[in-house]
Amino acid sequence: MRVAIQGYEGCFHHIAAEGYFGPGIEIVPCATFRGVVKALEEREADTALMAIENSIAGSILPNYGLLQDRQLRVVGEIYLQIRQNLLVLPEAGLDDIREVWSHPMALLQCADYLDDKGWRLVETEDTALSAARIAKEQVRHAAAIAGELPARLFGLKVLVPEINTIRNNHTRFVVLQRNADLSDRRDETINKASLFFQVGHRKGSLASVLNTMERYDINMTKLQSYPVPSDPFHYLFHLDMEFEDTGEYREAILHMNAVSDSLTVYGEYERGRHI
Repeated sequence: MRVAIQGYEGCFHHIAAEGYFGPGIEIVPCATFRGVVKALEEREADTALMAIENSIAGSILPNYGLLQDRQLRVVGEIYLQIRQNLLVLPEAGLDDIREVWSHPMALLQCADYLDDKGWRLVETEDTALSAARIAKEQVRHAAAIAGELPARLFGLKVLVPEINTIRNNHTRFVVLQRNADLSDRRDETINKASLFFQVGHRKGSLASVLNTMERYDINMTKLQSYPVPSDPFHYLFHLDMEFEDTGEYREAILHMNAVSDSLTVYGEYERGRHI
């Protein structure tokens, strides 16, 4: 199976993809999230995995826009705990380190650990690429901050595990497929849905949609507004919901569609696990 991801071999998208699909998948690396969507649309990949929100940084708004604009569907999800590690060559130790290479966000996530070390911090394009470069060039004086997978892939050593300041840091990834490739999914296998809707500037219009979930015993897990580029100061709302009874869910969607100006369900799937 070819899985398009944003990033490179060994990155956190790769870790999440293996967690969802299992080992042995073929990674299709893409420099951007738009590249991920393009790879899937042009059949360079069979499926795609894309980060959509982080428990610390929040929603990745441009990716909601990609889901809105493209003819793709969410078919699954997975939550990955982000663990940043200090990786070095097998023979290197703390006394050898003079530089630390990683993506700016990873360096920021590990600021408390790095502050008193006196090492030069080198910003790079990607956490996994930093590890791959150290391994390829055999740079003894440099360490990379990355996940555990690059250590296994590139023959490095985890010198200090989990150096990120906030340990309870999770990223949610969604799994995408082309509309044309979707097979029929039985109702008993789904318990979560993702959709977007639009309401007018009328008193109580948003409440009319949201109150439907209480009526049908549905749990709203995400509500995210997103501006409509062609209509200034008007917004779409992206909504994730979990449910136990698919019959009530179907009735709820009919009612929500009736009280909104437009509504599109872009994913029905089984709620994801945490790894």
